[in-house]
Amino acid sequence: MELAELDATAQAELVRHGDVSPIELVDAAIERIERVNPQVNAVVIPLFDRARRDGARSGPFTGVPIVLKDIQPSAGDPMHAGMQLLRDLNWVEDHDAYIVAKLKAAGFMVIGKANLPELEGGITTEPAVYGPTRNPWNLDHSVGGSSGGPAAAVASGMVPVAHGTDSGGSIRIPASECGLVGLKPSRGRVSAGPDLGDVGGGGSFCPHVLTTSVRDTAAVLDAVAGWMPGDPYTAPTPARTFASEVDIEPVPLRIGLWTGEGAAGLPTHPDCVSAAESTARLLEGIGHHVEVSRPAGVEVGSTTIWVGAGSLFAWYLDEWSRRTGKAIGPGDVEPLTWGLAEAGRLATAVQLVERLAERDRLTRTVAAWWAGGFDLLLTPTISVPPPKLGECIPGPDNPLEKFQPIVEAVVRFTAQFNQTGQPAISLPMAWNADGLPIGVQLVAAYGREDLLLQVAGQLERAQPWRDRRPPIHAAVTRTT
Repeated sequence: MELAELDATAQAELVRHGDVSPIELVDAAIERIERVNPQVNAVVIPLFDRARRDGARSGPFTGVPIVLKDIQPSAGDPMHAGMQLLRDLNWVEDHDAYIVAKLKAAGFMVIGKANLPELEGGITTEPAVYGPTRNPWNLDHSVGGSSGGPAAAVASGMVPVAHGTDSGGSIRIPASECGLVGLKPSRGRVSAGPDLGDVGGGGSFCPHVLTTSVRDTAAVLDAVAGWMPGDPYTAPTPARTFASEVDIEPVPLRIGLWTGEGAAGLPTHPDCVSAAESTARLLEGIGHHVEVSRPAGVEVGSTTIWVGAGSLFAWYLDEWSRRTGKAIGPGDVEPLTWGLAEAGRLATAVQLVERLAERDRLTRTVAAWWAGGFDLLLTPTISVPPPKLGECIPGPDNPLEKFQPIVEAVVRFTAQFNQTGQPAISLPMAWNADGLPIGVQLVAAYGREDLLLQVAGQLERAQPWRDRRPPIHAAVTRTT
């Protein structure tokens, strides 16, 4: 079996057994990126020489290559965050984000930075500065966002695992569109520091990874989870390692199924409904009880979502103006970024507090559903198959007005759980007639990644997905 077909756990085992060296893993990944990336455009900042020079640390993933989403800093490396401005300034960061430091300490070799929409402000990865990242399953389609570049790098076999972040579905949406496993951990499980804590309110910014296997997702969570000094909160300490949960057969669970009924004007595509319903039947065959149910309030769109998002983007632009010494104006960023920031500047402090109060009310309402006897919620990850490139770009005129319905149609199953704090995982459980992956989402009560990983492991064993390869994959693609 080729290295491109192995997950991170298997590649780490080769190093431990002396079958390959860390530099051999790195060189092989670099060759794959150079061969496949021109078609996909996932890796936008290569760090090949640095990876070869720095060498590997000893850890559970010694020598395993990884790419970072270009939004969290790594010391001495460029960071552009999807911004032409930072690229023109040749911006270089002077420190590691906590998760980046932990990934390095676990032995991962950072070999590049991956594409994303400007400042993560989108559900498709098509920034003006680097151009669109293309879906390895069909190059005409989006990879989702905002962790789209990392997802495409993993789906195409360039690397076995990639760092991502999730503020409203930004790990889970690309996982769904690229046929991967994507976990958003519980609020506070993985530190967003030292640069972020509770900016934006509610700890909705959740860093983790995208992988091809449940065992990789779990084992990396063991490596990166845990409180760091200054974190405003942390998730409960697990009873066992997350990696050990994957092979545990849970007792029969009570699982709610929600495919989008009750949301007027926002239908769910039949392919996505079918994926969730077929997964429900599979879960029942395993021994779980599935019934149509959902927490109250999750289907209600927030009337103040743009107050919170806009305030955050206004702060982002002010912060980058401060850091770069350049007053950022509308000509320095994309129209959507500027529109979001302008909406934030128009919001009042009272409106922002109301947004936070709305989040708190929803958190308590949603938590009551799990306290009432349910163990998991099953949904489609997104409500449509992977859109074509260009369909999720709102255009320069009134971008915020045009963007709102696009966002609400795609993130309707994901964003609320960033606000309420529950862990959620997207699994590649279906492919439609066009050969595009369709993910399903499982959501657990706060702090219960153990249940998510147990059931995800069951589903992976019952209906394996890792042998499926997109047409553009390093193990099968030999020309560019």
